[in-house]
Amino acid sequence: MSYPQPLTPEEKLADAKKQLSLPHIVAICGSTRFMAEMTEADLRETKAGRIVVKPGCDMKSPHELWSDPVDAEALKARLDDLHRAKIRLADEVLVVGDYIGDSTRAEIAYARSLGKPVRFTHPEVDPDA
Repeated sequence: MSYPQPLTPEEKLADAKKQLSLPHIVAICGSTRFMAEMTEADLRETKAGRIVVKPGCDMKSPHELWSDPVDAEALKARLDDLHRAKIRLADEVLVVGDYIGDSTRAEIAYARSLGKPVRFTHPEVDPDA
């Protein structure tokens, strides 16, 4: 006799999102040098009826929250963890900008390792194309 396998956390999340009738969730990724483009992508995705999650901080711009280099390094690590959680939550990833740095490349690889579809505003920068 076989028994049903327990649901994985990913399956539980997908089931909960379905039961809650949540719209499609898009995680925006890319270099924070493209924050204006991310805001535009957020507007367009939201208009299309999607929930959008994206970076909330541009640490390349000066701010008192990351003015101390030691604090900034710790914050960057926490923000990277937070962004990976946003990718796990999302149904797909949208990469914004015409440049892919190491962090964005790692986010793309992470999303793909989870089986998330990845779209690009500039498909020519897809590292796997």
